Formats: sequence, C-alpha cells, structure tokens
Amino acid sequence: MIKVTKLNGKKFILNAIYFETIESFPDTTITLTNGRKYVVKETEDEVHQAIINFYQTVNLLGQQLGEKENEE
Repeated sequence: MIKVTKLNGKKFILNAIYFETIESFPDTTITLTNGRKYVVKETEDEVHQAIINFYQTVNLLGQQLGEKENEE
C-alpha cells in the first residue's frame, strides 16, 4: 500500500498491486486494473519509488534490484 495525496490535499492509500499505469498529463494519473483513475499531487517518479519501496517491504521485489534502480 502506498500513501498519495489528492489534488485537494486529502491523503489516501492505494494498493500498489492493482496499479496498471502511471502517467503524467501533467498531473500524475494512476489507473488501476479495474479501470478507476486517481489524480494525485505526487510526481510520477515519487509514485514509482513508493511502489518499489512497497514491493520490497512485502518481499515481492529483491533488495538488489531496487538498489540498482535507485542508482540510475
């Protein structure tokens, strides 16, 4: 789960496992596998990093892969 912020400033939590796409239009839009879309204040890169951290926390992504990606 990752914490994100709606454009009105309200924070909420989404389950990153259900993310299908993350796009910037210029606002960051997260589309879930069920078709629901959420527009958030965080940048695409911030959401991406939060997803990596979440996957590492639940052991769905190895530590080394995440560390290599952070170095790029």
